[in-house]
Amino acid sequence: MSPDGSPASAPASPGGSPAVPARVLVVDDDPTVAEVVAGYLERAGHVVDRADDGPAALARAAAHRPDLVVLDLMLPGMDGLEVCRRLRGTGPVPVVMLTARGDEDDRILGLEVGADDYVTKPFSPRELVLRVESVLRRTRPAAVEGPLDSAGLTVDPVARRATKNGTELALTLREFDLLAFFLRHPGRAFAREELMHRVWGWDFGDLSTVTVHVRRLRGKVEDDPARPRLIQTVWGVGYRFDPAGREAV
Repeated sequence: MSPDGSPASAPASPGGSPAVPARVLVVDDDPTVAEVVAGYLERAGHVVDRADDGPAALARAAAHRPDLVVLDLMLPGMDGLEVCRRLRGTGPVPVVMLTARGDEDDRILGLEVGADDYVTKPFSPRELVLRVESVLRRTRPAAVEGPLDSAGLTVDPVARRATKNGTELALTLREFDLLAFFLRHPGRAFAREELMHRVWGWDFGDLSTVTVHVRRLRGKVEDDPARPRLIQTVWGVGYRFDPAGREAV
C-alpha cells in the first residue's frame, strides 16, 4: 500500500512465480486494504477469496477450504479472535492475523487462539506476501524426512502429524515446527533468538512469540504443564528438550 493509502502495483514474486501457490482467504472489512492484499497475493500466483466479516469468512471457508487465512483482528460483530477460534475448531488451517495496533496483548491473544503469524497495520504488502509464503512453505517440507520419535512423542514432518502415546496432538504450524525442532536436537539448550531464527526463519521479531509458543506446546505435550519435564527452561539461556523427562533443578 502506498503512503497515501492508494493501491500500488503489486510486484511478482522472485522468479516471477509463487514459491507455494495456494488458496488464500482474505478477511478484512476495509475494502481498500482487502483489495490491495488480494492484488498482491494474486500477483504472487495465489488464488484469493475475500470476505468482509466473520460469518462470511466462515461460510467461505466451509465452501472452499483455504490453504491459509489472512484475518483482520478488528472485524465488526464477530471479531478476528472468534473467527480464528472457529476456523481452528474445524481443522488445521494457517492464519496470519492483521492488527491495527502494535499492542503486545493483541499479538499474544492472536497467538493464543491459534494464529501462526501476525502483521501490524500499516504494513508493507510485500512483507505480508513474504510472511504468507513463509507460513505456507512450512506446511510442505522440501526434503523427505522420516518420523521423529522420542519420549512417547512422534512427529511425522511429511504428513504433518504429531502424536503423544498414540493420541494425535492438535498443533498449530508453529507449535508443530517447534516440537519437530526439539526432537531433532535433544538435550541441547537454545536461546529464544536462536529458536526464532532456526525454527521459523526470522532474523528479528518479538521474543515473546517464542515464549507463547513454548507455553502452548507444553500445554499439549507435558503431563503437568505447570511442572514441565520435557521442554525445560534453562535460566539465562532459553529452552531445552529433555527426552528423559527429568525434573528441572
